[in-house]
Amino acid sequence: MAIEIERKFLLANDNWRALVSKSINYRQGYLNSDQHSSVRIRVSDDTAKINIKSATIGAQRHEYEYDIPAQDAHELLNTLCHQPLVEKTRRLVVINQHTWEIDEFAGENQGLIVAEIELSDVNETFEKPGWVGKEVTEDVRYYNNQLAKQPYTRW
Repeated sequence: MAIEIERKFLLANDNWRALVSKSINYRQGYLNSDQHSSVRIRVSDDTAKINIKSATIGAQRHEYEYDIPAQDAHELLNTLCHQPLVEKTRRLVVINQHTWEIDEFAGENQGLIVAEIELSDVNETFEKPGWVGKEVTEDVRYYNNQLAKQPYTRW
């Protein structure tokens, strides 16, 4: 069983920008998102994936992800996924043994920037850089499947 352990944070400042090692553009949409799970299609600069994730609130959730043909992914995004799509640029920042994923949203979620860190254990300790602000792991408004339903610009 695949388990994702991830914590989400808002950012306190832009000091992380000087530390970015890689940027990836994402366009993603949801085929399904309910109280049990979400089914997401995501296209990045060079991959296309289908992702199934439990709708559990908090840092630990079941997650399964598989490659799919890019043409199929684009068709699914354009025809079957709920609108609006979630568009973002993910910037990677490595701090010690952890990689922070900083998502800078575009489109209907313009203005939102969220930092995520994946952990190997719920109780794992990690360095929290000064540019990391308030934790929002338990706030469902910041989950991507919720941003597709209730975009940040409409809050």
